[in-house]
Amino acid sequence: MTAALASMTGFAHAEGSTDGLAWAWELRSVNGRGLDLRFRLPTGWDALEPALREAAGRLLKRGNVTANLATARDAEKKLAPDPAALEQVLALALALHARIPGSQPPQAEALLGLPGVLRPATEAQQERTEAATASVRTGFVAAMAALVEARQAEGERLRVTLDGLFDEIVALRLQAVTEASDQPAAHRARVMENLQSLLRESPSLPEERIAQEVALLAARSDVREELDRLASHIEAARALLTEAVGVGRRLDFLVQEFMREANTLCSKSSSRALTATGLKLKAAIEQVREQVQNIE
Repeated sequence: MTAALASMTGFAHAEGSTDGLAWAWELRSVNGRGLDLRFRLPTGWDALEPALREAAGRLLKRGNVTANLATARDAEKKLAPDPAALEQVLALALALHARIPGSQPPQAEALLGLPGVLRPATEAQQERTEAATASVRTGFVAAMAALVEARQAEGERLRVTLDGLFDEIVALRLQAVTEASDQPAAHRARVMENLQSLLRESPSLPEERIAQEVALLAARSDVREELDRLASHIEAARALLTEAVGVGRRLDFLVQEFMREANTLCSKSSSRALTATGLKLKAAIEQVREQVQNIE
């Protein structure tokens, strides 16, 4: 079974709530030379980062990944009495009741309604955060799994695109083989023309010099090595697509070799047809290079 090819591009979202806390993770990934993880966490959640960074590093090898965590408390606000304010108000109310004969004793609801006696509850807020930590961690794991799945889905789309481009390069290479078959004859004619010119200018030209010129021109005209190496590179690239896991860097290097052979082919070409095919090869290889930049 062919391994899943992973892109470095993807997006994932996970959300939930527990213990009065609603949370949401957003993970975004784009291509990068290595693995760059950036966490954006609310105040008080920074302690989570080392464990989450380690978990992400086990699943991802390359890419610039941003992880955003958003949290929100329940809208309902609970109130609690301020002990100091309540004691002070109660003491004043009892003293006033003692000074006014026949007055009603202080009523609890009246005391609690006085400004400053009841305040928003803050007790156990840290405990609630700690209780929600497990849920937030689980949410991150789920979001990370979804991100891996999204990157693999994009990777499979890249595989289809690259297979099509490799098929195009194979066809162009075969076309170049046909067009280059007539090149030796054309170069032989050019060699003879150059030799005649050299002999007219230097009738006593040494045979060694003549042999060097012939060998040089023959080497410049032969593109079989470039076309053979290009075929080998295509096979290697297809093998890497099958291997799939962590092949982005190697494919990137291999595509540079593709382009090297295409450049040499164009420089050695002595016909418009072969040059045109070489330029089409370079265009197809450039498209491969752009796609390969996104592979993990």
